[in-house]
Amino acid sequence: MPDLTEDLKQLRTELAEADHYLRISEIRGRLPQLETEMARPDLWDDADRARAVQTEFTAVRDDIELFERLATSVEDAETLWELGREEGDESLETEAAELIESLRAEFAELELRALFTGQYDEGDAVCEIHSGAGGTDSQDWAEMMFFMYRKWTQSQGFDLEVTSSQQGQEAGITSVEFVVRGRYAYGLLQAERGVHRLVRISPFDSQARRHTAFASFSVVPYIEDATDQIEIDEKDLRVDVFRSSGAGGQHVNTTDSAVRITHLPTNTVVSCQNERSQHQNKERCMQMLAMKLVDHARREREEKLADEAGESKKVEWGSQIRSYVLQPYQQVKDERSGETSGNPEAVLDGDVGPFMEAWLRWRRAGAAAG
Repeated sequence: MPDLTEDLKQLRTELAEADHYLRISEIRGRLPQLETEMARPDLWDDADRARAVQTEFTAVRDDIELFERLATSVEDAETLWELGREEGDESLETEAAELIESLRAEFAELELRALFTGQYDEGDAVCEIHSGAGGTDSQDWAEMMFFMYRKWTQSQGFDLEVTSSQQGQEAGITSVEFVVRGRYAYGLLQAERGVHRLVRISPFDSQARRHTAFASFSVVPYIEDATDQIEIDEKDLRVDVFRSSGAGGQHVNTTDSAVRITHLPTNTVVSCQNERSQHQNKERCMQMLAMKLVDHARREREEKLADEAGESKKVEWGSQIRSYVLQPYQQVKDERSGETSGNPEAVLDGDVGPFMEAWLRWRRAGAAAG
């Protein structure tokens, strides 16, 4: 049995790092305050505030329990190793080695938390997919991308709510806007921001030729108090109403209840069609617009984020952040991190997590080098 002393020292180092990036000392002090808030009989008089408290309480409690469990497991591994050596019991040493290996995997997964450094990384995300160059293939590709992210959200246990969508002329979609709710949704999905390129034999080409299609993915953080953070002048808005094409019942589909708002100074466009009335859709639009404008202002202040966004690029050749090649070979490659997969089918079925993690590590490496 090899000497595991250095392995145990490394686990202690990783536990100390987890203590730091999980902010254990800070959140241990915060937990009693949250427990007091949760016990207030009037908590749910303000539903938004109650949800925020409940979300924070769950996150803080889970992080503390996770850290304490890991700390106990590290101690158990140390005890097993020492007992095995003292008593010459190889079965205890083997058990210690297996526990160390398991802890290594857990710390490697937990280390992803250290990559979330932004103010809104832990929160929900507002996402958009738009078809680009490539005609019908592009619109079909946009719908495939939406399916990919929907499957990914399901695998994460996140919730996805479509707020607006526009069907393609022949197939697919020209655009879709949706909200992803889950811890670190924005932190993960910001890795997907940019142009995505698909190469395949087109199902819409009667001669079965290879086609290239493009679609873009954009994301901003879901900010609960966005309308309080920014003042929007009604004179800067163009409001259009139209008939909803989405689900929602007879009332939604037969009246001009859907709303599209354009913020003229920034050319920011939002739309909503899934509420039952024009008033509700407009209210939701204003909330989404405020989020985008807050994020827009933040990006202007932070040049680095603006450079990473790549939102000024055209959705066409040479602008992609990731390529999904189905013909003449099988590969998905991220042009920034270099992460690749030889199984595009699995990626398109939602296995996009490794690309997100690789981008987060690539970003951290770039920041350290800078």
